[in-house]
Amino acid sequence: MKKFASLFVLVPALLQVGVAQAQAPQQQYPLMDMLAQKIIDKYTNSTCVQLATAKSEKPTGEKAVMEQRAVAALKADPQMRAAFIAKVAAPIANKMFECGMIP
Repeated sequence: MKKFASLFVLVPALLQVGVAQAQAPQQQYPLMDMLAQKIIDKYTNSTCVQLATAKSEKPTGEKAVMEQRAVAALKADPQMRAAFIAKVAAPIANKMFECGMIP
Protein backbone atom coordinates (compact mmCIF):
# COMPACT_ATOMS: atom_id res chain seq x y z
CA MET A 1 0.00 0.00 0.00
CA LYS A 2 2.91 2.36 0.78
CA LYS A 3 4.40 1.70 -2.67
CA PHE A 4 1.08 2.56 -4.29
CA ALA A 5 0.80 5.80 -2.30
CA SER A 6 4.36 6.81 -3.09
CA LEU A 7 3.61 6.29 -6.77
CA PHE A 8 1.02 9.09 -6.60
CA VAL A 9 3.69 11.41 -5.23
CA LEU A 10 6.53 10.31 -7.49
CA VAL A 11 4.74 10.36 -10.87
CA PRO A 12 3.60 14.03 -10.72
CA ALA A 13 7.06 15.07 -9.55
CA LEU A 14 8.71 13.26 -12.48
CA LEU A 15 6.22 14.77 -14.91
CA GLN A 16 7.05 18.27 -13.67
CA VAL A 17 10.77 17.63 -14.15
CA GLY A 18 10.16 16.26 -17.64
CA VAL A 19 8.01 19.24 -18.62
CA ALA A 20 10.60 21.66 -17.27
CA GLN A 21 13.35 19.95 -19.25
CA ALA A 22 11.25 19.90 -22.41
CA GLN A 23 10.66 23.66 -22.10
CA ALA A 24 14.28 24.51 -21.29
CA PRO A 25 15.67 24.53 -24.86
CA GLN A 26 12.89 26.86 -25.99
CA GLN A 27 13.76 29.38 -23.28
CA GLN A 28 17.47 29.00 -23.92
CA TYR A 29 17.34 30.16 -27.56
CA PRO A 30 14.49 32.66 -28.00
CA LEU A 31 15.80 34.02 -31.33
CA MET A 32 16.24 30.52 -32.70
CA ASP A 33 12.70 29.72 -31.63
CA MET A 34 11.35 32.74 -33.49
CA LEU A 35 13.32 31.81 -36.61
CA ALA A 36 12.21 28.18 -36.41
CA GLN A 37 8.58 29.21 -36.03
CA LYS A 38 8.88 31.55 -39.02
CA ILE A 39 10.26 28.70 -41.12
CA ILE A 40 7.58 26.29 -39.92
CA ASP A 41 4.89 28.86 -40.76
CA LYS A 42 6.40 29.35 -44.22
CA TYR A 43 6.26 25.64 -44.97
CA THR A 44 2.81 25.02 -43.51
CA ASN A 45 1.19 28.08 -45.11
CA SER A 46 2.80 27.81 -48.56
CA THR A 47 1.51 25.83 -51.49
CA CYS A 48 3.68 23.23 -53.16
CA VAL A 49 4.16 25.52 -56.16
CA GLN A 50 5.28 28.39 -53.92
CA LEU A 51 7.79 26.15 -52.16
CA ALA A 52 9.19 24.82 -55.43
CA THR A 53 9.56 28.38 -56.75
CA ALA A 54 11.23 29.58 -53.56
CA LYS A 55 13.62 26.63 -53.61
CA SER A 56 14.78 27.48 -57.13
CA GLU A 57 15.47 31.13 -56.26
CA LYS A 58 18.56 32.25 -54.36
CA PRO A 59 17.96 34.80 -51.60
CA THR A 60 19.36 38.28 -52.23
CA GLY A 61 19.98 41.44 -50.26
CA GLU A 62 19.04 41.60 -46.61
CA LYS A 63 17.38 38.18 -46.69
CA ALA A 64 20.63 36.57 -47.87
CA VAL A 65 22.63 38.31 -45.13
CA MET A 66 20.16 37.23 -42.45
CA GLU A 67 20.22 33.67 -43.75
CA GLN A 68 24.04 33.61 -43.66
CA ARG A 69 24.04 34.88 -40.06
CA ALA A 70 21.51 32.26 -39.00
CA VAL A 71 23.51 29.46 -40.63
CA ALA A 72 26.74 30.72 -39.04
CA ALA A 73 25.08 30.80 -35.60
CA LEU A 74 23.78 27.26 -36.03
CA LYS A 75 27.21 26.03 -37.16
CA ALA A 76 28.87 27.68 -34.16
CA ASP A 77 26.53 26.19 -31.53
CA PRO A 78 25.86 22.45 -31.87
CA GLN A 79 23.26 22.45 -29.08
CA MET A 80 21.29 25.27 -30.70
CA ARG A 81 21.57 23.49 -34.05
CA ALA A 82 20.18 20.28 -32.53
CA ALA A 83 17.29 22.18 -30.93
CA PHE A 84 16.56 23.96 -34.23
CA ILE A 85 16.58 20.75 -36.27
CA ALA A 86 14.41 18.97 -33.69
CA LYS A 87 11.87 21.76 -33.98
CA VAL A 88 11.69 22.22 -37.76
CA ALA A 89 12.45 18.75 -39.15
CA ALA A 90 9.02 17.16 -38.87
CA PRO A 91 6.93 20.03 -40.30
CA ILE A 92 9.36 20.56 -43.20
CA ALA A 93 9.64 16.85 -44.01
CA ASN A 94 5.87 16.41 -43.89
CA LYS A 95 5.24 19.29 -46.28
CA MET A 96 7.99 18.14 -48.64
CA PHE A 97 6.49 14.64 -48.64
CA GLU A 98 3.02 16.03 -49.37
CA CYS A 99 4.45 18.06 -52.26
CA GLY A 100 6.36 15.11 -53.74
CA MET A 101 9.72 16.78 -53.09
CA ILE A 102 10.96 13.68 -51.27
CA PRO A 103 10.04 10.07 -52.13
